[in-house]
Amino acid sequence: MNTKSSFRLLAVCCLAAIGGAENLGPFESNTDVGVTPQKGKVEFDGKSEYKVTGGGDNMWAAADAFQFVWKKMSGDVALTADVHFIGTGAVAHRKAALMIRQSLDPDSAYADVALHGDGLTSLQYRPTAAAQTLETKQEAKSDLTAPVHIRIERRGDRFTMLAGKTGGQLTTTGPATVTLHDPVYIGLAVCSHNANVLETAVFSNVAVQTLPPARPPQPRYSSKITIFDIRDKSTRMLYQADTVFEAPNWSPDGKYLLTNSGGRLYRIPVDGANATPEAVNIDTSLRLNNDHAPSPDGKQIAFSASSATSRGSQVYLANADGSNVRLMVSETPSYFHGWSPDGKYLAYVHQHPGANGAPANYDIFRIPAAGGESLQLDSNPGYDDGPDYSPDGKWIYFNSDRSGGWDVWRIPADGAGPADQKAEQVTSDELEDWFPHPSPDSKWLLFLSFAKGTANHNDKLPGTQLRMMPMPGARLAKTPKIEVVTTFFGGQGTINVNSWSPDSKRFAYVIYEPLPAAGAGR
Repeated sequence: MNTKSSFRLLAVCCLAAIGGAENLGPFESNTDVGVTPQKGKVEFDGKSEYKVTGGGDNMWAAADAFQFVWKKMSGDVALTADVHFIGTGAVAHRKAALMIRQSLDPDSAYADVALHGDGLTSLQYRPTAAAQTLETKQEAKSDLTAPVHIRIERRGDRFTMLAGKTGGQLTTTGPATVTLHDPVYIGLAVCSHNANVLETAVFSNVAVQTLPPARPPQPRYSSKITIFDIRDKSTRMLYQADTVFEAPNWSPDGKYLLTNSGGRLYRIPVDGANATPEAVNIDTSLRLNNDHAPSPDGKQIAFSASSATSRGSQVYLANADGSNVRLMVSETPSYFHGWSPDGKYLAYVHQHPGANGAPANYDIFRIPAAGGESLQLDSNPGYDDGPDYSPDGKWIYFNSDRSGGWDVWRIPADGAGPADQKAEQVTSDELEDWFPHPSPDSKWLLFLSFAKGTANHNDKLPGTQLRMMPMPGARLAKTPKIEVVTTFFGGQGTINVNSWSPDSKRFAYVIYEPLPAAGAGR
């Protein structure tokens, strides 16, 4: 018998008796993996809390020894729990982990998120059977005075750790690449780090979930952040990249643009030779989308983002340097779109259930920037989006499909009234109009237009137009005079948010160009 076969026979001999499956909730069984002279156990409260006691010398190097509460699963999965240890512990590196492994052999390939007894949290993984364990540490140690919230996600061969305070923002670590073949073992693990003692950890709010299938590869685009000068109708390309940049805003002092890419927010100087994006230092666990803008005084930034705790978009506010991030709108999905001119309110859209069992729809809301209750401003069952205030603060302009196609509408800033009686339709031709933005001097209304029948703004399409019309007065013109500013390849991300310069002489937008699929020749 060769050494490896002997090792695996030893592994099988070291498996402890299986616990009662009926007492383990979503898990199938519990087992001592590897050499564990002190036998482990698990206690389940019948809801979502597990008290796991385990021994074993370590989960590291080429072999493991620990108590494991597990079930078999296939495909993309995630396991989440709040974890804390009981007692001070004999060894600082006792471990409580959320684990996904190929088998119950001690030398199995695996990945886990391990909370150590000294507060270290790390993504540990053994790429292949009997290989040495590797790890990526979270920079800051966890505070063990309260439960630590941890999560492991498997998406194909990629494993990601999320960790942080329970109820707070989570830090993402990874991914690590480990090839596991379905089915895999997923569960809760405890190792005492001293084979002669037992240690206990409590896993509460345990959740096992199947993750949705990964989206197919998305089209790739280059981005040209462009500035249009309305005085002579000239254009200047400020910045170009072979990746997607979106939604430029002009800073109130006129010195830079704010634009998002890859979930981050960047500043790009407008004038001078150095048009290099500089990241705004916003919590990297937040993934920003293309709805953001600086406050009128330039001291704050409002933005929409998803997070490790919320896949749906929420509305946030931060200082201009990215510090002091606070959640303003927790309901999902919610998307910020505009500041009131006095800086007192944030206008946003939120998808919420319709009244009396009607389908969910998007309506317009506002919330005080200082914090407080949100106010719903309209109630039409149509899809409303892109609210932006007029410079005098009297109106909110937005796009809606309530008339059958996508058109620009407006409502008074304090609301549309019962049954939206105060809502007024601004455009009504055959094109599909999105994201109206008034110029700061109240002379122009700029908006994005697509060909008739374009269902939404999610794609990037040839023939996209930026159009402009004189800013409506107290009474709307029956046939507004609309001019085409430019026609280009654009769409989602071109001008989602207001992009006018403070002097109203220029505006910024993004032109896109399709790129070959990854790996294809140019």
